[in-house]
Amino acid sequence: MTNPPPPPPTLRLKVDTEALAANWRALNALSGAGTAGAAVKADAYGLGVDTCVPTLRDAGCRNFFVAHWSEVAGVIAHVSGDQIAVLHGVLSEADCAYARATGAVPVINSLDQARLWAASGGGRCHLMVDTGINRLGIALGETGDPAIAALEIDILMSHLASADERTAMNRMQAELLSEAAETIAHRRLSLANSAGIALGEAFAFDLTRPGLALYGGIPREELADHIRPVASVEAQVLQTRNLAPGEGVGYNSAFIASTHMRVGTVSIGYADGFLRARGAGNALSHKGRALPILGKVSMDMVVVDLAEASDVHAGDWLGVPWNIADAAQQSAFSAYELLTTIGTRLRRS
Repeated sequence: MTNPPPPPPTLRLKVDTEALAANWRALNALSGAGTAGAAVKADAYGLGVDTCVPTLRDAGCRNFFVAHWSEVAGVIAHVSGDQIAVLHGVLSEADCAYARATGAVPVINSLDQARLWAASGGGRCHLMVDTGINRLGIALGETGDPAIAALEIDILMSHLASADERTAMNRMQAELLSEAAETIAHRRLSLANSAGIALGEAFAFDLTRPGLALYGGIPREELADHIRPVASVEAQVLQTRNLAPGEGVGYNSAFIASTHMRVGTVSIGYADGFLRARGAGNALSHKGRALPILGKVSMDMVVVDLAEASDVHAGDWLGVPWNIADAAQQSAFSAYELLTTIGTRLRRS
């Protein structure tokens, strides 16, 4: 027996594909003589590879970056494997075999990875050089190792540690990458992420790797006039009720009514990426009216004050603030965290 399709969800995540394409074109233009790629790891920062990758491809993007080999399948459904780079590199023969089967390109991060890739047959790869972030990449003192000389390197890359700050480290990292490029054979150079693009053309080299800014995040103020919001969220009212003075709302009765109130319970919570830190002091909306959040955000629900919306009833849709630049200012979380914590219920809506 075939199960019937589920009823319509009570959550809606909308991705403005025109804004996404416009953001890529803006970042590509800001990359000067270089070209912009796209970081599409973590399901395109939570907004969905099946929506975002075709949009970016059609806008002109030809270089896509993921972190895990498990992310390749979702991207390769829309672009050829040789346009996909896997940032974590190869740790096993299985990784190497999968790279060859799909055409996806490993980013080599260590001498051990270089030797493993060569032993599996070698071929086109990318190479990460650590210039100060101390996460992935070969050390600068390893650039002359025979294992590196044996690689067929397309993109020689590094990653900025503090591009969202005004620090001399940014220039130092660019200089160290340029120095490494003098001793390592390669086709292209890449350093700048979203914030790095805002530092200017000197950081663009041949290829930039924006992520956050593609999806509406603004890591540096220089990008504010170039980047458009991409994601918007709506949630349905599940129930309305009346409170008497002294009645509490939600866990620990974090809100206590001081007067008679009409409130609404709304179908979104921290399991959907609407984190508890975004509760008190913030609001949902309906037809331009702010509906303050009352009490704590629950896993699946929030409660809002309907004093300014007597026409709102169960089944109506409310706007959920999802401008990630604004949301990051309203909480202790970064815009990266706010995007990538979008729950699967929203992604599937």
